[in-house]
Amino acid sequence: MMKKSLFDPLLGRVAIAHAKRQFKRFLRAADSAQQTQERVLLAKIKRNADSAYGRDHKFAAIRSYHDFIERVPVQTYDELRPYVQRVMAGEVSAMFGRKQKVLMFAMTSGSTDKPKYVPVTHAFLAEYRRGWNAFGVKALIDHEEAFMRPILQVSSPMDERLTHVGVPCGSISGLMAATQKRLVRRYYVTPRPTAYISDSDARYYSVMRFAVPSDVAWMITASPATQLKLARAAAAHAERLIRDIHDGTLNPPGDIPEAVRRELMSNIQPDHAAANRLTTLAEEHGELLPKHYWNLGFLANWTGGTMGLHLRDFPKYFGDLPVRDIGLLATEGRVSISIEDGTPAGPLDAGGSFFEFVDADADGSDPTTVHRCHELQAGREYRVLITTSAGFYRYDIGDHVRVHGMLGQAPVLEFLHRGAHVSSVTGEKLTEWQVTAAMQRCCDAAGVTVESFVLAPCWADPPFYRLHVEEGVADADRLAAALDAELCAMNLEYGSKRKSSRLGPIAANRLPAGALARLDAERLTRHGGSNEQYKHQYLYTTPGDDADLPAGAELAPSNATPAG
Repeated sequence: MMKKSLFDPLLGRVAIAHAKRQFKRFLRAADSAQQTQERVLLAKIKRNADSAYGRDHKFAAIRSYHDFIERVPVQTYDELRPYVQRVMAGEVSAMFGRKQKVLMFAMTSGSTDKPKYVPVTHAFLAEYRRGWNAFGVKALIDHEEAFMRPILQVSSPMDERLTHVGVPCGSISGLMAATQKRLVRRYYVTPRPTAYISDSDARYYSVMRFAVPSDVAWMITASPATQLKLARAAAAHAERLIRDIHDGTLNPPGDIPEAVRRELMSNIQPDHAAANRLTTLAEEHGELLPKHYWNLGFLANWTGGTMGLHLRDFPKYFGDLPVRDIGLLATEGRVSISIEDGTPAGPLDAGGSFFEFVDADADGSDPTTVHRCHELQAGREYRVLITTSAGFYRYDIGDHVRVHGMLGQAPVLEFLHRGAHVSSVTGEKLTEWQVTAAMQRCCDAAGVTVESFVLAPCWADPPFYRLHVEEGVADADRLAAALDAELCAMNLEYGSKRKSSRLGPIAANRLPAGALARLDAERLTRHGGSNEQYKHQYLYTTPGDDADLPAGAELAPSNATPAG
């Protein structure tokens, strides 16, 4: 357990005063978002004007937003990929100006089978961290009881692989943790080496081995499923956990690399007092849950879109705690910053990246469908374009948002979903392209043909996907397992969630012959349009979308139980 200093109360008062000044700067940026955004844009253009990308798009002639949109089109990762590949090969000047260094490439799943690599420069890291600081500042202003107390946060490795020239590729959360200020790192209860435990059971247990004896004030993860997994790991192995805390040992279920174990053991000492307290709590309550052993102030994680479904399980483990959404952010950059509990909506981070918004049903090719942040209308839905210090310009991140109102000139945004056909119940961001490509590979490998199918997310503990196929498929269970394996290989986030058991395996559901064709015909009649325009949807995006299919709401994989 972290020892407190006599100076902590004084440091706390200083930190609170500093935090309030920082938040006032954030509010000023929101009040003058139009001017702030213009300044942010031109700084990014000037910084990289002498890059190959900057020369190709005549950055030297850009003096205004109007100049910018004349020279730079709305683009996806496919347009940026050739430049990124040049940077990965060591040609930093392909995307960046002089004196800039690429610290790492943050990896995230693309819409195809190829991951996206986001170059992380000092400037990009600074704006990414500035957004997190603004979030943390306001959360702690609102929950002062959590100031100067332990924090449970979970990061992933920043160096899962290396480029040919030796630059690490992985999670930006790992770089953030490694470069965090020493004063802040002092309050992290989880040692960084836990990020390198690949066995999910061992990792969750090891995190809680360090966290449970501490006086944790708040937990922060991207997915709420992670917080539940941590709580459940401690509850399931309470007796083992108490024994490890008492003896100063680490004996998780699953495997830990020996080098990681040695590092972790250097941070462990016997704690008889904590073990005795936990034993008393377990006997008193008949189980051991975070609401019994921690005095939590709040929880922080995504709550928008389908992520909010996890929140109904929070009271069982954490009690009646406020939940603060961490804001809309992607590997490519932060969009919004949540400033209130209990809502997925938050104001635009006007001082970080530069933003444009496309009407939800438009592709951005028509300039009249593209808007600046101060031009948005409450109640309307838009798709986000982002220009960042990672060398991405007018980049369509695929996120759809709804405007709740304005804070000064900054829109207050709620995340709705990613793209038109993207499913993400635990953050896996599964695309329809990936699903159809993976199925084709499965069929090619097995020498079979599946003419029609549907993959649908299902809410259970853990959530999982159900594969609906019609009679005639020889072994639907084997096909479901093969599809699961292909998606793990194609989609980094899907593979990670499966490996950590935040997602269950795909379950097969056999349908009567012609069931999918009849459903397509019914939907076409219901929504109108022509047969030529109608597209069969292979991936459903919201739990319950498959309720029209026979037995679609009844079957679950063997290791998943209905949630709630």
